[in-house]
Amino acid sequence: MTLSGALDAFRLEAECLSRAAAGLSEEEWRLPTRCEPWTVRELLGHVRVVIAWLPGMLTAAEPAKAEVSAVDYYRPDDRFDVPTNTARIGVAQDYAAGLGSGAALVEDFTATWQLVDRQCRAEREDRVVRTRHGDAMLLSQFLLTRVVEIAVHGLDIADALGRPPWLTRQAGDVVMELQLGPDWRSAMRELGWDRLTFLRKATGRQRLESADAARVERLGMRWLTLA
Repeated sequence: MTLSGALDAFRLEAECLSRAAAGLSEEEWRLPTRCEPWTVRELLGHVRVVIAWLPGMLTAAEPAKAEVSAVDYYRPDDRFDVPTNTARIGVAQDYAAGLGSGAALVEDFTATWQLVDRQCRAEREDRVVRTRHGDAMLLSQFLLTRVVEIAVHGLDIADALGRPPWLTRQAGDVVMELQLGPDWRSAMRELGWDRLTFLRKATGRQRLESADAARVERLGMRWLTLA
């Protein structure tokens, strides 16, 4: 996917999350999510934290070449082990608690993704960045991982609030292509799933029946290790 395409999906999904979070009551901010032990407030805090890495990545020294794709980024190594996940949980909790009100969190989340969108649109198509885990990636590929974060956790937040999900077509397409490859449309026709069903089943939010498991195995589903 091109840099502009990745950015369009990023912006549209982030806009939807900002709108959905605006005006939540303090009771709603305290609701538990499936991403234990995070509340709705802390889970949005996590999404903001993982987006906020980008400005620093853009000002750091540029690697000579990209070595890791968006799919490879989600490989099951120490970035998803217990100590790293424990630290990840604490960072989001501390950040969310430090802002105080939910309104302040929405304002900061919105300002953060808008800054990232502006900065990334000024970059070259072949811009390479280094992640905090040390991966050298095309900026466009790293942005795909941020779309996954916003889309998947947006679904988690919608479910916690008891609201219909707001997944955008663009973000759904990103996740489907990431996991099913360039011929994802044909694979989706064979599966007979819509975007929401795919996102839920492919990320462990919905039980994968044995018949489904056999079909996705045959289609070569690329599973992502998610925190």
